[in-house]
Amino acid sequence: MTQTESTVVVRVGGEGGEGTITIGDIFSRIAARAGLEVYSFRTYPSEIKGGQVLYQARIGTQRVMSEGDEADVLVAMNQQAWTECNDHLCSMSTLIYDTNAVEVPESYGGVTYPIPATEIATDLDWARGKNFVLLGALTCLFNFDWEMTKAVVERRMQRHKDTLTKNLAALRKGYEYIQEHYTAPFDHALPLPDPDTIEERILITGAEAMAMGALAAGCQFYSGYPITPATPIMETLAKYLPSFGGTLVQAEDEIASINMIIGAAFAGKKAMTATSGPGFSLMIEALGLAGITEVPIVLVNVQRAGPSTGLPTKTSQGDLFLTLYGGHGDAPRFVIAPDSVKDCYYSMINAFSLAEYFQTPVIVLSDQAMASRLETMPWDTKLWNPVLERRLPTEEELAEDYRRYKDTEDGISSMALPGMSGGIYLAESLEHNEYGYPDQDPANHEKMMKKRAKKTETARKLLKDWASTARRWGEEDAAFGIIGWGSTRGAVREAMDLLQKRGIKVEAIYPHTLLPMPDEAMLSFFKHKKAVLVPELNFSSQLARMVEHRYYKALYKLNIQFHTLAKEQGVPFKVQEICDAVVKMIAEEEGC
Repeated sequence: MTQTESTVVVRVGGEGGEGTITIGDIFSRIAARAGLEVYSFRTYPSEIKGGQVLYQARIGTQRVMSEGDEADVLVAMNQQAWTECNDHLCSMSTLIYDTNAVEVPESYGGVTYPIPATEIATDLDWARGKNFVLLGALTCLFNFDWEMTKAVVERRMQRHKDTLTKNLAALRKGYEYIQEHYTAPFDHALPLPDPDTIEERILITGAEAMAMGALAAGCQFYSGYPITPATPIMETLAKYLPSFGGTLVQAEDEIASINMIIGAAFAGKKAMTATSGPGFSLMIEALGLAGITEVPIVLVNVQRAGPSTGLPTKTSQGDLFLTLYGGHGDAPRFVIAPDSVKDCYYSMINAFSLAEYFQTPVIVLSDQAMASRLETMPWDTKLWNPVLERRLPTEEELAEDYRRYKDTEDGISSMALPGMSGGIYLAESLEHNEYGYPDQDPANHEKMMKKRAKKTETARKLLKDWASTARRWGEEDAAFGIIGWGSTRGAVREAMDLLQKRGIKVEAIYPHTLLPMPDEAMLSFFKHKKAVLVPELNFSSQLARMVEHRYYKALYKLNIQFHTLAKEQGVPFKVQEICDAVVKMIAEEEGC
């Protein structure tokens, strides 16, 4: 159980199409507006309508790092919400339910708030508004101010002006129903901060944070094809990119998308696309084109569960091998893995810096859970690392003997832009010489392969001084460690806190740059370790296999044992799952 006295987990369950996500989304925004910290999770079926939907919001008076394991409050919009969720409720849970759709057995020992939501909405001649009746009831129970609640709903639903009046009426009825029928204090209501003491912060999804980070980095061109769960990045940029002087194109497919951004980057624009696993697969050939022509692009992969169409609306970390190694032949690429919504913003700025400076593709690995979740984050515009720009040729280079692919010590050669006098060159997908002309001589091919490969080692040295190459938590001398990546961080951090209270010392490291790996940080982490747990949301423990392969000499010398925790169910880790795995690892290693 991960809840504390300062946090509450609210779970909403219902059928797709009846506004389940809307309740959770708006409730999260109201809680944040009231000054509480918010962390949410949503899971829904791939059908356009129908199927069971779940939204979980954890709110608190302190920082919230995960969506929580068990629910303190369940809002059941249909019978399935009750039957599927009643085994995942806290012992002191509260049930809020639509009496017209849910039957609760007498054996349920928690507190109940039966509300005839469908009946109330029908009396308003707005049967579809039962979700707003339940939302009004929920916000009243948490003592959220009515005027503030109304204002948030008006702003969130302003694009549905034809139904706004009816929804507000349903919201009001639900709010008043609680006032009239339930006068006792709500067990889970949190103390609300004084509005004058609330520090400035924003509530944003991971997808929105990545889009905003791209804008802050100076992105000027986006081309993409809609795909779940990456589409919200394109939707956000479609809204804001033109205001920044940029251009967005919805291409006919993923192949066109990546080739368009290669063309834009060749012309001197900072360019990006976003997709998910199936779309990324289609982009592999063009990814090699960007590598051999040394064109800087940023590609976001919002992972979903596969293989093939798989579970298109569920989360996963199953694309790591594809992202690191997918392609024919060797060409440099960098891979960044943000581990929070806040980190999504800064990772995009870092991605554009690395792409532009090293003239190579940079892939940002997110996932459905992180991209769709709402999370409060402090508003801070201070950059974590210096912004790097593209190396342009000097006047001397252009006037004398300009070689676009000059074999330099660091592997980076100056890149002329179209229209530069003396800067004309051929960007050839065939192997080429320093001038860009096709050259299939074996010695030249080896030379150019080494030239491009040098970028990775140059970057590895540069990244040692960056603030966000890897993060470590816990005690450095701990004999047991955790290596993770991406969105699993929150569950791991909370598990470490619980383990510490039990006297169990654990240290964790989360590399942000998976390619190139932060060797110095990783080797330092291994020094005092006896065994390491690697939790991942994929079937084959891909990061564990990658780390074992890269650091096999050090691991063998130090005799460090690897324990894996692979979960491929389409949902995130629970904190208790991490705790149990750590305890099991220690027991196995110490023979107890």
